[in-house]
Amino acid sequence: MSNQGTSQLGNPIMYLKGVGPAKAEALKKELGIETLGGLIQHYPFRYIDKTKVTRIADITEDSQTIQIKGRLTSFDVKGDAYKKRLVATLADESGFVELVWFKGVHYFKNYLQLNAEYLVFGKPNFFMSKPNFPHPDIEHLAGPVTLTNRFLPVYSSTERLKTKQLDTKGIARIVRNMFDKILPADVTEIIPETVLEEEELMGRFQALKNIHLPSDEQSISKARERLKFEEFFCLQVRMLQLKHVRKKLKGFIFDKVGDYFNKFYEQLPFELTGAQKRVLKEVRMDTRSGAQMNRLLQGDVGSGKTIVGLMAMLMALDNGFQACMMAPTEILAQQHFENVKKMTKGLGLELNVELLTGSVKGKRRRLLLEGLEMGFIHILIGTHALIEDTVKFKDLGMAIVDEQHRFGVQQRSKLWLKSTYPPHVLVMTATPIPRTLAMTLYGDLDVSVIDELPPGRKAIVTAHRYEKDRLRVFGFMKEEIAKGRQVYIVYPLIEESEHFNYASLMEGYDSITRAFPAPQYQVSIVHGQMHTSDKDFEMQRFKDGETHIMVATTVIEVGVDVPNASLMVIESAERFGLSQLHQLRGRVGRGAEQSYCILITSYKLTADSRKRMQTMVATSDGFKIAEVDLKLRGPGMIQGTQQSGNIGLRIADVVKDQALLQRAREAAARLLESDPDLENNLALKEFLATQEQQQKLEWSRIS
Repeated sequence: MSNQGTSQLGNPIMYLKGVGPAKAEALKKELGIETLGGLIQHYPFRYIDKTKVTRIADITEDSQTIQIKGRLTSFDVKGDAYKKRLVATLADESGFVELVWFKGVHYFKNYLQLNAEYLVFGKPNFFMSKPNFPHPDIEHLAGPVTLTNRFLPVYSSTERLKTKQLDTKGIARIVRNMFDKILPADVTEIIPETVLEEEELMGRFQALKNIHLPSDEQSISKARERLKFEEFFCLQVRMLQLKHVRKKLKGFIFDKVGDYFNKFYEQLPFELTGAQKRVLKEVRMDTRSGAQMNRLLQGDVGSGKTIVGLMAMLMALDNGFQACMMAPTEILAQQHFENVKKMTKGLGLELNVELLTGSVKGKRRRLLLEGLEMGFIHILIGTHALIEDTVKFKDLGMAIVDEQHRFGVQQRSKLWLKSTYPPHVLVMTATPIPRTLAMTLYGDLDVSVIDELPPGRKAIVTAHRYEKDRLRVFGFMKEEIAKGRQVYIVYPLIEESEHFNYASLMEGYDSITRAFPAPQYQVSIVHGQMHTSDKDFEMQRFKDGETHIMVATTVIEVGVDVPNASLMVIESAERFGLSQLHQLRGRVGRGAEQSYCILITSYKLTADSRKRMQTMVATSDGFKIAEVDLKLRGPGMIQGTQQSGNIGLRIADVVKDQALLQRAREAAARLLESDPDLENNLALKEFLATQEQQQKLEWSRIS
């Protein structure tokens, strides 16, 4: 735990009573716990409430885990040598109940005493309308029992730790030993006194003690509130400080809008939406301010983010700077490159756009890098190859990052080193992020939202069908094809890896070619294991209208735009996440015609899968979908693998604790208003510095 100084929390866990070298090694390897400070932050994930006793007569079929108290009136081993069970009867003043053990029969037979008093804890089963307790916890009462202080913490453990007697009870035991040792003075208070009073929060030592050794539900609740607030508060102080530093950070001044921007705007074949114009104004204000722009642009699939990104790059060109756009995959970088080339064609101005990916090699790469450093290349589009040390710009003024959740903060900050001042950065994402999560993940960025689709776009009609309805779906596909439209059919990857069940894709392809025979129907197939040139050839045939149906895996999630494709059929839709289903659906509805998305699933659906299907049918609003996805999957999944864990939340939850996050952000803002550099709050300042060092949070190269 940070901020240990000479406190006992910095002591190695090995010397704690009940641990020793072997257990210490296992705790380090399995849970990353090396010190008392690490142990104190291994919070229980739930509690067993042994403060209440239920009368036997009050047990119902709805009873969850409960505690009863009574006298043992009989016990006996039943069954044969192969299948023994121990059956005991416990009675209180209201009735009696059976206790049953199938394992540990010999042990419990020796433990139980006739006519002795016991506390029994477990979940009752009902057989022939009578309750019984299979494998309950049982505690012999030698004398009168106090039922306070009987909230027992439950800790996460692992199989390896359990072999070292460090199951939940073993961990609870060493935690109690730790609290026998440490003093309130060992735990530094990091939240300022004024904030504690305003928010009515308990002190830090008290919260840590109550989370591990609570006396009642209220003490757990107050401890959790305090510790969750602390995590959010520290995160928000750090984010707001970073934002403040960046606001003061010098940026290139784009003081004019010239030919590149104006000529492009004049030749646009359509009117920009109000939301697109609003974002461009925000970018314009940022780039004139003299401070570096760091802006997150959120917008649904098809909302026109790329045009905004391109026009922001043209602002840089008008002011004598170069621009770049970084995309997470070669296929997406290639698509941006083709779109930008096509959209800027015919401007009548010198405009060199180049593509840099891992497959650009040898002489071609060398010439490209030379042209970039000399300033001959105006716009460079590429993958993370752009941030390699060998890539040098003459004057990089604007960097567009597409799909930020695929890039870590460290990768983004490498772009800053490509210029004398950090370039202006516009981060684009088609994964709508709920406001609370955006505040947590990208609190250092200003946020712009494109919340309207271009005019003429019709909402996509979405339907959920089961496997037995496949022939009906084929019939609908034929109707659409007869109208001159095209159809996507998508199959899932297996277990989110790059490898997929080739057989199931080919099986699907065979059934499609049987139902849609040549020469009347032409079918393309695209999957991740095909050579790029073959993939491009098939996609191009589909785009040119030579094939009616595209059978594909999720590679088309970031594929080419085909305005004539009006139907998306997703097979085994229950195997996809919500945001992925939403992204796939966004491949259709690109033209003026009514488009459809059909989700085909098996009958056996989990509650989560059913919720996903219902959500897709009910709404096409990416932000609503993201809220549901966040609730179903949690923040780690949404933010992408590079960033997961970077938030450093152990107990707080951005979904369930949104109100607390808001309170913490407001408190952090108030504190920094009066003490921006935390000179009057040195304990907090030191804690944040140590936390950053420990967690290696790649906030940026700025400290």
